[in-house]
Amino acid sequence: MKIYFLGAGALGCAIGGTLAAGGSDVTLIDPFQAHVDAIQRDGLRMKDGDNERTVNVHAVTSVEGLPPADLVIVLVKSFHTRAAIEGALSVVGPDTAVMSLQNGMGHEDILAEVAGAEHVLAGKTYVGGVFLGPGRIIAGTRNKRTVIGELDGRISARAAAIAAEFERAALPCEVSDNIMGVIWDKLLINVSTGALSAITGQVYGSLYSVPEIEAAALAAVGEAMAVAEARGVKLSIATPRDAWMMAAEGLPYEFKTSMLQSLEKGSITEIDFINGAVVRAGLKHGVPTPVNQTLVAAIKGIERRMEAK
Repeated sequence: MKIYFLGAGALGCAIGGTLAAGGSDVTLIDPFQAHVDAIQRDGLRMKDGDNERTVNVHAVTSVEGLPPADLVIVLVKSFHTRAAIEGALSVVGPDTAVMSLQNGMGHEDILAEVAGAEHVLAGKTYVGGVFLGPGRIIAGTRNKRTVIGELDGRISARAAAIAAEFERAALPCEVSDNIMGVIWDKLLINVSTGALSAITGQVYGSLYSVPEIEAAALAAVGEAMAVAEARGVKLSIATPRDAWMMAAEGLPYEFKTSMLQSLEKGSITEIDFINGAVVRAGLKHGVPTPVNQTLVAAIKGIERRMEAK
């Protein structure tokens, strides 16, 4: 299967590199020239605990000259989704599947609007990654599942083929007939740790040693679960503590949330697609979300401070 990754950051490299090691025809697409050059020159170095392996995988800075893909996986930052898919339409052929594995909510609507709803699948992954430098990442893939599905709930042949490709690379993957429930499940995971880690500057290991952070996380997830219930979403996560514990499961002590990584790089975050999505849905359905509103405000304040420097 010919698979293109729009976005070769930590997560794109973690999944793309693992698929390439498993035999998939993978191309990583990212505008970061030094990163692409390092991968092309030295291979992608993937650290997992005390072990590091090098994977040979094709990397480019644009889709120019590439033939249509079987699957395009979108893993750019949420606020770049529209521009990324608009710039990649040349590799979306009649039978190309386009699938978001991004954090947060709302990406499928953008992809469907630009590429056509018939191409779009949804997915969520519990794989993690940390960018260490050009061509080098920490990959958190062990026992981390990915769930994909058609927007209309069908169990399609193309979804089954994608899942099989992941499984062949030892990436647990399942096809769901309740992908919106899956999206909300993953949103709860992101709500539990992303903003709090970014605001406090804590890696996963130290984040879980502060009881006050845990209490705030449980409150934020509780609000999100109440919003999901008001929307009629069927969740598999039963309690806020389940989401909190799942967020760090299997990850090394030094692992950082993507939101913390963004702030450390001086970049804006995906807060609008995570806690912000909970706040907007809460307003629509009349569910109060004061903790999530506070987390959004704090992150926006940090972003504004960075802009002013």
